[in-house]
Amino acid sequence: MIADFTVRSPARLALFAFVLVIALFSSLLSLPAASASGERTAFVDAFFTAVSAVCVTGLTVVSTATHWSFFGQLVMIIAVFVGGLGILTLASVLSLAVSKRLGVRGKLMAQNSMNTSAASTLGEVGSLLRIVITTSVAIEVALALMLIPRFLILGEPFSQALWHGVFYSISAFNNAGFTPHSDGLVPYEMDLWILVPLMLGVFLGSLGFPVLMVLLAHRFNSKKWTLHAKLTLLVTGILLVGGTLLWAAAEWSNPNTIGGLNAGDKVIHSVFASVMTRSGGFNLVDQGEMNQVTMLLTNALMFAGGGSASTAGGIKVTTIAVMFLAIFAEARGDTDLRAFGRRIPEGTMRVAISVIVLGATLVMLATASLLIISGTSLSRALFESISAFATVGLSTNLSAEMPPSGKYVLAALMFAGRIGTITLASALTLRQRNQLYHFPEERPIIG
Repeated sequence: MIADFTVRSPARLALFAFVLVIALFSSLLSLPAASASGERTAFVDAFFTAVSAVCVTGLTVVSTATHWSFFGQLVMIIAVFVGGLGILTLASVLSLAVSKRLGVRGKLMAQNSMNTSAASTLGEVGSLLRIVITTSVAIEVALALMLIPRFLILGEPFSQALWHGVFYSISAFNNAGFTPHSDGLVPYEMDLWILVPLMLGVFLGSLGFPVLMVLLAHRFNSKKWTLHAKLTLLVTGILLVGGTLLWAAAEWSNPNTIGGLNAGDKVIHSVFASVMTRSGGFNLVDQGEMNQVTMLLTNALMFAGGGSASTAGGIKVTTIAVMFLAIFAEARGDTDLRAFGRRIPEGTMRVAISVIVLGATLVMLATASLLIISGTSLSRALFESISAFATVGLSTNLSAEMPPSGKYVLAALMFAGRIGTITLASALTLRQRNQLYHFPEERPIIG
């Protein structure tokens, strides 16, 4: 019966598996052994933390470093690793484990989730799933090996340095933003030995497995890159450079953030902020002390997010690329969307519009709910809502100040942000009906 379920409906299995995983980790975090005090954590806090970890968000309502025991932190980081694989990949792996086969629809879902090229046969999907997991583990091990020596040099015992290196590597690659230190990364704000591996991990994780597999296969031979890889790398580069310059310009003289630093350190902070605001979640400055212009910029970058089928959240950079290509095509009077010598199907634009509208609607509804529940300012409610939806994890500390009802709203938004747009895009991509007739055409006035 379970095997039948996995083969027939991988999408339903994905949703079911995600809910089951959250329930499991919520139960584990509720155990007395998971808290440093040995007392049972309130269910709302355990549930919120589990959702944040599985949805690789990083929002917290209790201190990761002081509230949770080693067992609790271990449960959290395992949840991050599992959630980082993504719902479609997770569903496909579970299907393989339970039924020993994916089935045609399961392979189509997995192929779509990884955006494998048309040349890839369905028979290769099982191997690609294994490559995804192997690549994730390899990158996380490499990041840990970069970080562990630094923590040892800074005076941490070997066991603690090992744990912190592993924790940060998994948190960074999966764009989760959890930190096991009580002061976060503030003590290391000038330490490039720690900041560079974290930025590298977040950057690689935000590209997505389809892009990573293309780069592994063809490296710098851009002629063999897929259109998806080209668009992802192009828009990611634009957002990274543009975000750095704009963040630096907005915060350069702010005494509450980087105003008192020298020019070199300001540049490091600006690059770090640009990388992290699109889903990484690590921060070096108090988000509540930033200028309103910077908060607006951060909101935009968080909403944009990273690459499709990645550990990052947001509406995804390819969605933005398709929308701008559609605008340029309309301005030129072209009927086709074209990029890098390829024509983009019209249905892709409809999916992009659906993802953007759905995301904006969810953020608007959640922001309104938080305003009603907490009575906080619009800027804080909007910032927290976008951070939750885009699974970024940056916060003005509003999550911790919320009553239980507000925490449940944010938890629902994190869940929807992690699976909602992906599931919608996958469903719209896989479901296409052949129409036997068309209604008479009539064009309404737009704009």
